Parts: sequence; structure tokens; C-alpha cells
Amino acid sequence: MSPLGIGTQETWQAIREGRNGISRIEQFDAADFSCRIAGEVKSFDPNLYIERKEIKKMGRFIQFGIAATEFAMAQSGLKIDAHNAERVGVFIGSGIGGFEVIEREHKTLLEKGPSRISPFFIPATIINLASGYVSIRTGAKGPNSATATACTSSCHSIGDSFKIIQRGDADAMICGGAEAAITPMSIGGFAAMRALSHRNDEPGKASRPWDAQRDGFVVGEGAGMLVLEELEEARRRGANILAEIVGYGMSGDAHHITSPSEDGDGAFRVMRQALRDAGIEPHQIDYVNAHGTSTDVGDKIETMALKRAFCEHAYKLAVSSTKSMTGHLLGGAGGLEAGITVLALRDQVAPPTINYEFPDPECDLDYVPNQARQMKIDYALSNSFGFGGTNGCLIFKRFTG
Repeated sequence: MSPLGIGTQETWQAIREGRNGISRIEQFDAADFSCRIAGEVKSFDPNLYIERKEIKKMGRFIQFGIAATEFAMAQSGLKIDAHNAERVGVFIGSGIGGFEVIEREHKTLLEKGPSRISPFFIPATIINLASGYVSIRTGAKGPNSATATACTSSCHSIGDSFKIIQRGDADAMICGGAEAAITPMSIGGFAAMRALSHRNDEPGKASRPWDAQRDGFVVGEGAGMLVLEELEEARRRGANILAEIVGYGMSGDAHHITSPSEDGDGAFRVMRQALRDAGIEPHQIDYVNAHGTSTDVGDKIETMALKRAFCEHAYKLAVSSTKSMTGHLLGGAGGLEAGITVLALRDQVAPPTINYEFPDPECDLDYVPNQARQMKIDYALSNSFGFGGTNGCLIFKRFTG
């Protein structure tokens, strides 16, 4: 579920074509806000995925997570029944959770008093209810958890799910992340930090990672969900395997609440850890789906970290930021971008970084400017970095049978 489309095919086709999903905010009146643009999921109808009486019990991020799970489960062909339910788990991350429900119910409290607060307020907002609802609806009785590690949330959910399967605690995991934080308080808060782009007259050009004229990130919303399964189990049931996950890294900057360390040490270490976990050398990576948020400091530091992690091979990497098209899904970004990375491996296509017009001399790698590139990709890496200095890195391998 993304600002580029409903479902995997719509989103991936738009990514390959280099389309933009950023527009003027429609979910609330943003006329008085310094930032009036976002990556909204258009034409989303929760009634297509969820029973009407259940919708009011769920925040929008939960609805996105459920819909994306339906797509992932259908593609995977995984059936959950009494024989395997305890061996299938759920792990879904979100950075903020049901922010729009919190704002709505706070208004109710102020205007109508505490007796009018919805009884569904708490379960509609708390982050682990995305995992909870998916578990209930699918019947998955294995490990059930959630992460709230800011913009690394869904990357950590996928990586931790990988490790759960690897150590034998589950045979399959439904995992990823969801976010729906295009609300007055969220946009106002990020704007107060001076983190957002103010290119309100040109929404389609606002998210421009590594471009010299970038002026901040654009908030997006949506969900990205994967089904991970132990390889022999997937082969046994004849699953349509898209790629293999082979490496996962975590690190902490121990530096600042919002800014990464100036030398990119945390990002460097998390990539090197993922490479060690995968048992491969840096030169074996062909494509990097970067964190690439379109902030001045963040883009420079990620470039620096890539150069340090990959040395001379950094200049041979195809590095792109699909946030140039989707905006930044915050806690949902890693899930969507992991899915995009998997599809890049399947189709042997490096997605573009659009809006790359004015190269920043401090950002001098191959950012796959403006057009997707057909190329050989055997291994691909996906980065996620979050406030508080929390970092995650996933490595995927092309599946060849």
C-alpha cells in the first residue's frame, strides 16, 4: 500500500516508470501549515478488506497493514490451518501508530468530556495491534510482536522475523510495517523541527534525495508486508519464491536524538554487520535501496557511510532512493522498501531516484538518476535509519531455484 498505488503491481509499475506520489494534502486543511504536501494513499477503501463493523475499531495504519497482508498472503500461497498455525508468526512495526485516532479522541475529550471517548480508542492506536489484528484474522499462533524504532521499525520487524525462523522458532513469519501519520499534529511537529520540504508549489519535485536543492523530506503513508518462510518448507509446498533474505544488521549511533553521527559510523557498522551475517564480501552487492530521505545532512552521511563500507566498490554500486517517489513512510518505510528491493532482484531492475537534477558534489555515487535501469543484480541491500540513532540493514539474494 503506497502513495503510488493500491497493491504490489500498481506500486511496482509506478516505481519502474519513475512516477511521483507526492501531492497537496487532502486529509485535512493544511492551508496554515508551512508544509502542505505529503504522499497520501489515494482511493483507499477499507471496506474492500475489512468488515464494516470492524473498521471503526482500527486506526488507519492497522487498516493499511491488514490490506497489505492480504496481498502478501495471496501472492505467497501460504495457508494457515490447525497443522501449521503455531509455526506461523506475525511481526509488524510502526513508528507512530494511530496518530489520527489520538487527535480525534483528544478533540472529543475537550469538546464533549471523558464519557464520550470511544471504547475502541486504545486498541485503535497502540502499535502492536497491527500485529494483533493480522494474527487474529489469519489464525497465525506463532511468535507475535511489534517494533517501534522510529523509521527503522519495519526493517527491524523483517530482520527479527528472519532470525526467529533461522533459530527454529517459526517456519514462516508475516512481517513488515505500516504507518498513517499524515495528520495536523504530525505534519506540524515535523515542520517545527524544520525537517520537511517546503516546496509546496511543486509537490512532484519536493522529494529529491542527493540533489543539491533538496530541502527536507516529505511524509508518506502506507504499508509493506512480506511473507518470510524457511526455504525447504517453501520449496516443499511449491511456493513462488521471489528472493532469499540472507543478512541482517542492527546498530546504534549513541550520538543524538534526531541527527546521525557526523562520520556515519552507525550506518557504516550496520551495513558491515549485515554483510558479515550474509557471509558475503562488499563487492558482491550490486544494488542499494538507500534510506535517502532528501535531507541535507542525512543524504551526505549515508553517502559517506556507503563509501566507507564499500571502499572503491561504492562507485560501482547502483544506489537509489525510492522515497523520491513515495515520500518517507516513517515506520512503514523499511517494509515497503524491502518489498521494492525484492522486486528489483526478481525483475533485475534498479529503481530510479527521480528529481535528481542538480548533483551535490558531496554526494557523488551512482544514484540511478531519473530512469530505472535494467541490470544484473545478485545481491541487494536495503537501509533504514531512525531517530534515536537506531539503524537496520537487510540483504536479499536473487533466487535462482
